[in-house]
Amino acid sequence: MSLDLVTMGRVSVDVYPQQVGVPLEDVESFGKYLGGSPTNVAVAAARYGHRTAVVTRTGDDPFGRFVHKALERYGVDDRFVTAVPGLPTPLAFCEIFPPDDFPLYFYRYPKAPDMEIRAGELDLAAIGAARIFWATVTGLSQEPSREATLTALAAHPGTTVLDLDYRPMFWESPAEARRQVGRALDHATVAVGNLDECEIAVGEREPHAAARALLDRGVTLAIVKQGPRGVLAATADETVEVPPTPVRVVNGLGAGDAFGGAICHGLLSGWELERTVRFAGAAGALVASRLSCADAMPDAWEVERLLTETAEPPATSQTAGPAGTSASPGEAAS
Repeated sequence: MSLDLVTMGRVSVDVYPQQVGVPLEDVESFGKYLGGSPTNVAVAAARYGHRTAVVTRTGDDPFGRFVHKALERYGVDDRFVTAVPGLPTPLAFCEIFPPDDFPLYFYRYPKAPDMEIRAGELDLAAIGAARIFWATVTGLSQEPSREATLTALAAHPGTTVLDLDYRPMFWESPAEARRQVGRALDHATVAVGNLDECEIAVGEREPHAAARALLDRGVTLAIVKQGPRGVLAATADETVEVPPTPVRVVNGLGAGDAFGGAICHGLLSGWELERTVRFAGAAGALVASRLSCADAMPDAWEVERLLTETAEPPATSQTAGPAGTSASPGEAAS
């Protein structure tokens, strides 16, 4: 049976403090969680009952074994997760200073094994048969992952989502990132990113201009996250603006991944654009109100309940011309 969603790219073990508002050097206890943006997206979509898998690589170590066990627990197919001898599974530490300060520290040395995904080892038949393929800009930052990501995007005949996911510490320069993002956009039908990421991708950070530029690059759906201003989603003939869902923020990390998994849920369910974006914003908000990332991904009934509790007037929607807004509290992704 073919998969509904295949994601590809970063994985990590998130080591998050159990003391909120405390500098990392003074934290006394931590929790261990599955992390990595595309990995979290696969978990989020699996929570809604979809058949998902992630293409990534770990170290041949206890943390790598933890990744496999966690994926199995969350119902995500781990057949495309392989080990790289000699490289450790990445760790990610954070500090938690609500409502909007969550410093993140990546331990991906000497090289992250998920940067060792190779084009020749991909199951392109399974990737191409999936209803949606999701890739990230981080996967373009080094070889051989770059070639593998572009190969997988080109091999998929249907809905391909590019998470603009720009992390400056992974790149030599913004100019190089823009060049590689441009290559990936040639094969993407959906692009998702915040204002900084859109500026890297297409040189525009004004939301409507960014959406238009992404559509001009050939995607059929552009989603621009604007943090406290909400989300803008645009197609060639419709734009939707959805305000953020109000919650008390605990940890903004992972909210963007919950948003992404929920976008995939809406696309897979055939929902109209406004419903998809509103649901995704609420899913992101729920995760922002919780400590962890993958562990925090909500079930559909939780999202629907939050939407009912925080009902807003109908979103602004119009035909022709990209506009809109989207985001939930804390767009950062681990």
